[in-house]
Amino acid sequence: MGSLQLQDFAAGWVGGAASVVVGHPLDTIKTRLQAGHGYGNTLNCVLTVYRNESVAGFFRGMSFPLASIAVYSSVVFGVFSNTQRLLSQLRHGDPAHAPALTDVAVASMMAGFVSVGIGTPVDLVKIRLQMQTQPYSKANVNPKPTVPGFPVYRGPIHCFRTVLQKEGIAGIYRGMGAMLLRDVPGYCLYFIPYTFFCDWITPDGCISPNPSSVWLAGGVAGVISWGTATPMDVVKSRLQADGVYLNKYKGTLDCILQSYQNEGLKCYQEDLKVSYSPEPDEQCGMGEGSAALTDAARPAPTASAFLSATDLVPGGL
Repeated sequence: MGSLQLQDFAAGWVGGAASVVVGHPLDTIKTRLQAGHGYGNTLNCVLTVYRNESVAGFFRGMSFPLASIAVYSSVVFGVFSNTQRLLSQLRHGDPAHAPALTDVAVASMMAGFVSVGIGTPVDLVKIRLQMQTQPYSKANVNPKPTVPGFPVYRGPIHCFRTVLQKEGIAGIYRGMGAMLLRDVPGYCLYFIPYTFFCDWITPDGCISPNPSSVWLAGGVAGVISWGTATPMDVVKSRLQADGVYLNKYKGTLDCILQSYQNEGLKCYQEDLKVSYSPEPDEQCGMGEGSAALTDAARPAPTASAFLSATDLVPGGL
């Protein structure tokens, strides 16, 4: 691995922004299926949102992730990349040495921890804006004064300020526990399969994996990662959507128990079809230009490769 390059961050910023714009409608549908009521299936959810809110309904809550994608990507990838370099320095005396799979795992976990600190407030605002037009469905719970079905927040800044004033810092970081349980193993289960499959399908003697190898490795890694992350993503979405009109869940464990008691295991699988139609960058893997290898044969995940896992973070980062 070489030093961090400005073009990696520029590419990450542009690619991340594009992925937010293209993927946000799918993310809105995923969130509505996870935390909303009465949709039944993906197609019915799409049609209902379009009939009630037009095309604009699919893009609710997009501006905050779009504005924060550059900071998020730079900070989290910086942690991921520098952790790998530090571990290579400690193990081999050379920060540019190709990382072992254990090093990739440790760097992924560190990136997951950092992503939660940055991403939880962004995800909360995004989900509150996506869900604020949804009616509540529990007759035995007293809703807040705002009329369900009508917007509570005027925009992302108003949403952030309102949550901070009414619920404090704890409200801004609502769902952080579920996000930790989603992102820390999620990053590991993306980058380890990605590295393994890139190494496996790249012919011996090649300096870098070809685009088709990167595409395939990124797609397989994305399926594995999201397949395991979806249950905690459902819990996170429900916790963060909770509070627009009423407070139903006391915390992560309470949300898990209530969801299971009321809906069984199927509640954790409702959005899998949408999750497996990820945002464009999730399946593209790392860019060809930044796929440089060290003298060892294993491809080291780079900035673009890191960004391909970012559907686990804000805006489907």
